[in-house]
Amino acid sequence: MNLLIVESPSKAKTIEKYLGQGWRVIASVGHVRDLVPENGSVDTENNFKMKWQIMPGKEKQIKLITDELKKADAVYLASDPDREGEAIAWHLLDILKAKKLLKDKKVYRVAFHEITKKAVQTAIQAPREIDKNLVDAYLVRRALDYLIGFSISPLLWRRNLGKSAGRVQSVAVKLVVDREKEIENFKPVEYWSLESVCNVQSAEFKANLTKFNGQKIEKMTIENKSMVDDILSQIGNPEIGANVINIERKKNQRKPAAPFTTSTLQQEAARKLYFASKRTMSAAQHLYEQGLITYMRTDATNLNADAVNEIRGFIAREYGENFVPKTPNIYATKSKNAQEAHEAIRPTHFDAPAKNLSGDEAKLYDLIWKRTIACQMTNAEFDSVAADIETDNKVAIFHAVGSTRTFDGFMKVYTEDKDDEEDKKESKLPPLNIGDVIKISELIPEQHFTQAPPRYTEASLVKKLEELGIGRPSTYATIMSTIVDRAYVEQDKQRRFHPTNGGWVIASYLNKYFTDLVDVNFTAKTEDTLDDVSNGKQDKISALENFWGPTNNMIDGARGIKTSEIIDEINEFMNKHLFPDGNDTCPECGAKLGIKLSKFGPFIGCEKYPTCKYTKQLGKIDVAAQATESAVQTKSDAVELGDGIEFRVGKFGPYVTDGAKNVAAKQYTSDTITLEIARDLLANANKKAEPIKIGENPETKKMIFFYPTGRYGAYISSNRVNVSVREQPDLDTAIKLINDKAKKK
Repeated sequence: MNLLIVESPSKAKTIEKYLGQGWRVIASVGHVRDLVPENGSVDTENNFKMKWQIMPGKEKQIKLITDELKKADAVYLASDPDREGEAIAWHLLDILKAKKLLKDKKVYRVAFHEITKKAVQTAIQAPREIDKNLVDAYLVRRALDYLIGFSISPLLWRRNLGKSAGRVQSVAVKLVVDREKEIENFKPVEYWSLESVCNVQSAEFKANLTKFNGQKIEKMTIENKSMVDDILSQIGNPEIGANVINIERKKNQRKPAAPFTTSTLQQEAARKLYFASKRTMSAAQHLYEQGLITYMRTDATNLNADAVNEIRGFIAREYGENFVPKTPNIYATKSKNAQEAHEAIRPTHFDAPAKNLSGDEAKLYDLIWKRTIACQMTNAEFDSVAADIETDNKVAIFHAVGSTRTFDGFMKVYTEDKDDEEDKKESKLPPLNIGDVIKISELIPEQHFTQAPPRYTEASLVKKLEELGIGRPSTYATIMSTIVDRAYVEQDKQRRFHPTNGGWVIASYLNKYFTDLVDVNFTAKTEDTLDDVSNGKQDKISALENFWGPTNNMIDGARGIKTSEIIDEINEFMNKHLFPDGNDTCPECGAKLGIKLSKFGPFIGCEKYPTCKYTKQLGKIDVAAQATESAVQTKSDAVELGDGIEFRVGKFGPYVTDGAKNVAAKQYTSDTITLEIARDLLANANKKAEPIKIGENPETKKMIFFYPTGRYGAYISSNRVNVSVREQPDLDTAIKLINDKAKKK
């Protein structure tokens, strides 16, 4: 008998069906071993030697593996094809060697990027050794995270500065705080635009002022109402005569986007489906384990030749030969990281979207399927017309642009947000020729103010981290959930990140005393070092020494800093945030106010505290109120759909209403909503959400379900054990939560 070990129980079931008799497939259920959670588990004085232990709760799984191994002739380690998967295989092998269970047994490492019968059998026929370079990169990463956690976190706890400081999470928090500082320091600048309503042969269109008295009108040229009034007075009254003086016609094309990487999947799922990164990766994991998509942790954009041929054949059959490009579309991978899977995220079959899916899995699969099909389709084609219109008195020239899609190409299947935005910006112009007489019936001046940079959403923060070279495909979901769980940031109704008071405090502390830790260039360089170790370009010990030397110096320097000095630095960093009106004077004694730290969180107190007893709690950030700032800009009049049902945009986003109840409709716009959709949303508003299958608990052999709504919020349930959760957990987390709760009963 052959024993094959994978990471998850659901994957084990799928693969065992493919392999049939003579094979036993079991799961490790993720990592089985980790560093002992105590000081000294990474010995910096002895070549960073590491002390390991079986993870709590995994003893039963190890016993199952060892019992099955005794019956087997060979063992195949088939954990996931990335750095963490390689580490799991290495840990398992080390444990089995220590137990002396491998005598006269062959050990193979196999990896596959999709769980199909062909892929699994091909991998088994071409086994390899465990990749030492990938394991070393994992060991470096784990050692660094441990050393930072056990060295810096006690400094935070002792001074009530925060819960912990992670190597990558700290940079993410700092980015959110820095963006908030930009917003707080931002001073809006006024400017105006001037639009004309033009008429020709009973057709109406709009054009924008682009030249006045020979001067080019840029975005910020018209600075105030006085300037726009002067322009209006010189152009003249309504019913102004004008002529077309220039026409430019051209054909444009838009190319399809590349197939999904981990990062772009998380970004697009956040934009289109409003999924958190963790939710996206949980659904993707389930799709992968069912054999429906390729491995979901990757930064590659290429597709294998067989998949491309299958996609092109499907496009030709379904949409016609004119939607198939002459040669396959090729997408270059920008990332230099080589430790992830070497193919984009794609379906394993293309004939039609998968059936028998529901909930998050169905939505995410549909997104992946459409993006993959579209990436091998022809470009979308457009006819573009631009016209310059000059007033009869020669003082003003207005510019109008129109665009018409002449061939759908990939947009027949899939569009990105930028495609939708482009379509909204441009409208079709009536037939125009040079010399045509135009009547300008109305001039519409509009006041604008420059906008502060937008707050990060999960999608934009993941994109920023990727641009900076910080984090890797397997880490983005964890980074996003960690900074929320540790209460360093919170999200408003529009899913934008706001730093909490605790986030401000820890960012200001790290910014001053651990500059390198939150420096994007330093952190990106560390990621590059991990890549170099993965690729065999640098050895493990030198990588750790190069990082730990300067980091340890920072830690030693921070230990001797007085708490009063730290508080002074935090006050300087946070002053404008704490006192936006500039008034930091104590109302009782006239001394200076500033931040104080306690085990219950930061608060504002007098510098003469405790002599002066004046204190003021830092209010919880009202993210719901702050969410209105951009919603106000997009609010539109109600759109009547029929039967007394309306589509509206409120301060919390789009919704439909029948007068009695309101239901969120965030995925729709006034252009895409229909009466039928609105009826369905209203009809389903009070229906109980269907439970979502997470997977089987290997200890009880019972299915674990996720319930999005319950009396006390979301929860998971299995075998009469219920556990409250904030969002749908992955299988490993769900198993641990259920089993821990069951033991307490």
